[in-house]
Amino acid sequence: MTKNLDNEGLRSIVDNYDLFYIDIWGVVHNGVNIFKDSITVLNEILKIKKDFVLLTNAPRPNENVKNFCEKLGMDKKLSKHVFTSGEATIKYLKKNSYLDKFFHVGPPRDFDLFKDFKKNKTNDIKDASYLLCTGLFDEQKTDLNFYKNLLEHSLSKKMICTNPDLIVDKGGIRELCAGSVAMVFEKMGGSVTYFGKPYPEVYHQSIDNKNKKVLSIGDNLNTDIKGANLLNYDSLIISNGIHYKEIKENGIEATSKNYEAICNYIQSDLKW
Repeated sequence: MTKNLDNEGLRSIVDNYDLFYIDIWGVVHNGVNIFKDSITVLNEILKIKKDFVLLTNAPRPNENVKNFCEKLGMDKKLSKHVFTSGEATIKYLKKNSYLDKFFHVGPPRDFDLFKDFKKNKTNDIKDASYLLCTGLFDEQKTDLNFYKNLLEHSLSKKMICTNPDLIVDKGGIRELCAGSVAMVFEKMGGSVTYFGKPYPEVYHQSIDNKNKKVLSIGDNLNTDIKGANLLNYDSLIISNGIHYKEIKENGIEATSKNYEAICNYIQSDLKW
């Protein structure tokens, strides 16, 4: 049974945990505005000297996301806790595929992810050893059939996906993410290596989490909550996020069951 914390707040359970993984997009901000109540929560966690990681499936280095959060109004004492799927990807590529040619699937704004090995980027997908997917092209944001046609002759190449999210809500607009392109590639028979939630590597890279009681907070059942389930962490779903309509219509128990996920707690928005 998922316990509702709307009346009691996060403070009612905070003493039960040593470490908090907190999603950014959908929990701390919506891509346009920062949520003041969530900032209060982060400051309160700092006050009681508990650890937290602002863990995000952003296909960019840590520094880029820190800067973005600060522009929205986040203090540097909080933004320094950011860890991205992009950062985890960079570490992997430097160890494994640093010198190989790659074809980039995604918008130009994700350039910082591979600036240290930009000379290995090829504009001809036939010449690439692997595919680096950070999102959708700016001119092809909605048509997944475009990517099916683009990738159909490259199924022997491995795809590195830097953001397993399928969708995100930017302000009030729903947008496709890199995970949707990777899903198309997989359904066609391609092989994908993912970095980010729900895959364990990004959690372990972000902070020393050994022997700690952990609560994972997020708005996405596929990533935030399933990641917690895979690692045996407790979880808190924010219902005014990605699954807002589903939860409102069907309730959290039926919705989480539909995604084969388990939520220990639910809050409309993250509040202390």
